[in-house]
Amino acid sequence: MLMLLVFGILLHGISLSSQEEASPEAHGIPGEPLFNYASIRLPEEHIPFFLHNNGHIAKVCKKDSHCPYKKHLENLKYCWGYEDSCRPEFRFSYPVCTYVDMRWTDTLESAQDTFWNQADFGYAGARLRELRVLCQPEQTSDSSLVCSRYLQHCRAANLYLDLRNIRRNHDRFKEDFFQTGQIGGHCKLDVRALMSEGQRKSPLQSWFAELQSYTQLNFRPVEDAQCDVVVEKPAYFMKLDAGVNMYHHFCDFLNLYITQHVSNSFSTDVYIVMWDTSSYGYGDLFSDTWKAFTDYDVIPLKTYDSKRVCFKEAIFSLLPRMRYGLFYNTPLISGCQNTGLFRAFSQHVLYRLNVTQEGPKNGKMRVTILARSTEYRKILNQNELLNALKTVSTFEVQVVDYKYKELGFLDQLKITHNTDIFIGMHGAGLTHLLFLPDWAAVFELYNCGDERCYLDLARLRGVYYITWQRQNKVFPQDKGHHPTLGEHPKFTNYSFDVEEFMYLVLQAADHVSQHPKWPLKKQHDEL
Repeated sequence: MLMLLVFGILLHGISLSSQEEASPEAHGIPGEPLFNYASIRLPEEHIPFFLHNNGHIAKVCKKDSHCPYKKHLENLKYCWGYEDSCRPEFRFSYPVCTYVDMRWTDTLESAQDTFWNQADFGYAGARLRELRVLCQPEQTSDSSLVCSRYLQHCRAANLYLDLRNIRRNHDRFKEDFFQTGQIGGHCKLDVRALMSEGQRKSPLQSWFAELQSYTQLNFRPVEDAQCDVVVEKPAYFMKLDAGVNMYHHFCDFLNLYITQHVSNSFSTDVYIVMWDTSSYGYGDLFSDTWKAFTDYDVIPLKTYDSKRVCFKEAIFSLLPRMRYGLFYNTPLISGCQNTGLFRAFSQHVLYRLNVTQEGPKNGKMRVTILARSTEYRKILNQNELLNALKTVSTFEVQVVDYKYKELGFLDQLKITHNTDIFIGMHGAGLTHLLFLPDWAAVFELYNCGDERCYLDLARLRGVYYITWQRQNKVFPQDKGHHPTLGEHPKFTNYSFDVEEFMYLVLQAADHVSQHPKWPLKKQHDEL
């Protein structure tokens, strides 16, 4: 019996939080669908991959005349790539490598495999293979705890949290927040295995600090009525990075998306619980994005203060600054690009936020300049560059300033997704490149000495990237004034040679027009 319980916990096909259950034997009400297909809410391209991992829904679809996905039943071999049953030729996609980085490997094939495992669905597969049971259930009503290596991701059933005597201060991720007996479950705990996973104990790298006090309880929290609150819906615990910075905050969202893959559930009928041990609030400029993952408002952990809370299904999400994680400071092999993971993430978010592609129109290539109203990294001769762009009759040019008080995030995404060439100075706003169309180009006008950040992000997303190369044709206002480090290229403003600027933009335009997915490719003109 114990082995069956453990097998059920680890088996990827039976997730802790599956999409709505569907019985292949169900007959339903005449004239009514046998399953709520609208609850799937995935881009059409993702449906066969979803059905591959949810065979119970595929079986119902075969029997159900109302199923809108019958055409995808012929493609059930399609798979994301992390599944044990997935053959390479049926993967969602595979990276492209143009040369071999000899520091990592010596063949193109092994370079592709390296990039796949570093930053594509191979990364999700590695997290799946790491999962092991740390607290074993002995009965179906027991608790359980299953974690990946270093406790970077965990799943728990019937999790008990005692928040009656919690003390909060300014520390957002207090390491001794819980004491023995205040977090745990009724299961057989392998203390040695749990305590061996603390090598990467750090606020945004591991859940070890939060789970090191996990206790084997002598009562069943839910069954024995030891909970003031019982949370019935699946809950994702998240420790969030800076909500005012798009680059850092989208590390949160991407890792939540990967966690959904590892859990095999994309349901939005779930709670997001923000794990924050401080008494402060959390500023979030990108809160609209949560609608892609949950139907409910984000719940701060302090909502449950003074109570004993039991979560029937808890998922501890992958974290935004994990060592060798995604995508903050990820070491990547050079020469490779275009991960299916980042493309799927982009498609997933855009689809669920109802951001659609509306062009290009009238044979025009849409060029967007991202302006900055901050003190530093402003384009001093922006109007001059803008006027030069307007001399190209096939360009449709706009300048935007993504100030959250004046332009909501969803409106920002609509502009970005309907841009073919995206131009901006180094800064978190360039994270918008994640939501450019596949054929687009991003032009980081000047990287201010931070060469890898947005180059690597563009490689991960699979969009074309260029940046300024000729130092004698860029003109800083001064040497820069960092508050503590002194001279620094990120802390000044810049002017650019117009002729060199246009040369680079036309280079980007040529790439866009030659891209196989460019909608106007057949109408390609002298551009």
